[in-house]
Amino acid sequence: MIKIAIFASGGGSNLQALIDAQDVGLFKGKIALIFSNVPESGAMEKGENERIESVAIASKGYPGSREEYDAEVLRLCESKKIDLVCLAGYMRILTPVLIKPYLYKMMNIHPGLLPMFGGEGMYGHHVHEAVITAKENESGATVHFVTEGVDAGPIILQGNVKVQSNDTPETLAERVLKVEHQIYPEAVRLFCEGKIKVVDGRVRILN
Repeated sequence: MIKIAIFASGGGSNLQALIDAQDVGLFKGKIALIFSNVPESGAMEKGENERIESVAIASKGYPGSREEYDAEVLRLCESKKIDLVCLAGYMRILTPVLIKPYLYKMMNIHPGLLPMFGGEGMYGHHVHEAVITAKENESGATVHFVTEGVDAGPIILQGNVKVQSNDTPETLAERVLKVEHQIYPEAVRLFCEGKIKVVDGRVRILN
């Protein structure tokens, strides 16, 4: 049984989508840990309501460096024997201290079609604003592995939505979020079934 940790900083709608997928048996894995860098986050409340072990380590005011913070998070994951980390609105750029031990075992969901509209500062409404400003016909969401480059890891799955002529960042975000809730659990299912292989920096989905 693959043991999964979900990292979230906010309310955690993708967190809830993953919990719901687990509850209906979509993937052969167990969400063993919910982690947040914000102790008062909605993710912590969701985890406690679902009776999933939930741990927060406040990043604000943390006495050590970013690397020391990530080392503490890594020790937590290792103590729980976590096999897969899913970032679900985790609003921190990770350091190699945490990325390297979980290379190709850590996923993120991005509200755009990478490699377009990715990188530092491109998250949430910033992505949707940029898509509309660029007059793109299409947007969507991407699940990718986390590497040291922001939003630069191998793409696992993508889902598309049409951009409407009267879209605002809010209306586009609403449709993209529905796609996120579909493709993230599916990516976790593929991982748990051993169907994801990274070859030369690109993902291959095995039959």
